Amino acid sequence: MEKLIFFGLVIPILFFVLYLGSRAIMSGVSAKQANKDENEIDENNEESNTDKSLSNELEKLNELRESGVLTQEEFEKAKNKLLNN
Repeated sequence: MEKLIFFGLVIPILFFVLYLGSRAIMSGVSAKQANKDENEIDENNEESNTDKSLSNELEKLNELRESGVLTQEEFEKAKNKLLNN
């Protein structure tokens, strides 16, 4: 009779502990996946922002050259400096 009571208590507790452990593991896995997805999105945005800022800088340099503030030689030097960095 004591064994029946013992197993009647231990088995539900064991299943409850396994349930909690599996939920914690699944929570960690989903958080890791969400973090990975977020990092991929950030990297894609960073690359496109770099491209946009480079094109904006080149447009500004071209406007300065067209308005006469920069000579063609100064424009070429500044453009090369932007493209090489």
